[in-house]
Amino acid sequence: MRSEITIDLGALRRNVKSLLRTLDGAELWAVVKADAYGHGAIDCGGAALDAGATALCVATVPEALALRQELPSARLIVLGPTSNREVAQARDGALELGVASGDIPEGVRVHVKLETGMGRWGVSELPLLTREVVGVMTHLATADSDLEFARAQVERFREATEPVSHLTRHVANSAAALRLPESRFDAARCGIAIYGISPFGEDAAADGLEPVLGWQTEIAQARLLRPGESTGYGRRYVAERDTWIGILPVGYADGFRRDLTGTQVRVAGELRRVVGTVSMDATAVELDRELPPGTPVTLVGHGVTLESHARVASTIAYELACGIESGPTRARRVVHDQG
Repeated sequence: MRSEITIDLGALRRNVKSLLRTLDGAELWAVVKADAYGHGAIDCGGAALDAGATALCVATVPEALALRQELPSARLIVLGPTSNREVAQARDGALELGVASGDIPEGVRVHVKLETGMGRWGVSELPLLTREVVGVMTHLATADSDLEFARAQVERFREATEPVSHLTRHVANSAAALRLPESRFDAARCGIAIYGISPFGEDAAADGLEPVLGWQTEIAQARLLRPGESTGYGRRYVAERDTWIGILPVGYADGFRRDLTGTQVRVAGELRRVVGTVSMDATAVELDRELPPGTPVTLVGHGVTLESHARVASTIAYELACGIESGPTRARRVVHDQG
């Protein structure tokens, strides 16, 4: 097998419980869209509910219907736009829908989205609310980067929804749940934090969070490069002296992105630098000595974080997590469920 992805549901449960303590009475709704940010929606959704989350949020009706088959009693909320056909499916599947216009469907529980500054989905003013409306919501644009703008969004939302405060009001994402107490209202929609990834690109442990995902591979071959010899496409890495490199059987087709050259992974317990061009199916790491095929390599875990990889790739950890290919033709997926 090219690589192994491990999912620690015990860590996820502890993250949910830690966030619930932070929320101090507000509900936690676990966001499990995009297959739980690449972690596995069914496994992670079930564990989040077990740990005290009271609803699961997804982006699409098909995502929710797949969860409904495995979690028949779960409260499932679709946050993205829906077609007329999908509204009927949502009704049949006992789903709840986020609605970003004044056209409120009948016979299905609805959360009306108010636009307060994200500039995306949402109504500028609350429409006449029907009995189907059970919640009102907005989405913060800068809770991870500009708290003043986020506070302004919260206040706009508070003022606009005060007349309907008997409905469930929900605003906070992971970053706001952790940094902006006034955003918590009745429920917080937490995604990235429940997976133990910092919404701020920092050390998640500072907020009491544990990484849920680990990713391991092994050295497939070790090669000795003589001075002037190179490895990989474009000869981006040329040895200046005798240098051992390890070739790993993963690349950008597995989600180890091409722009991760220069990041560090852990080889035989020691940090080693990724060198040369990451190709579709192979990655090279610089070694200090010859190591045999089968030597373990940690791509994520044991101090090697998605946040650190994201800084090298000039992206966010969310994107890296969603991009890891965990299908059975490329990796083995192992779920640990202890505590």
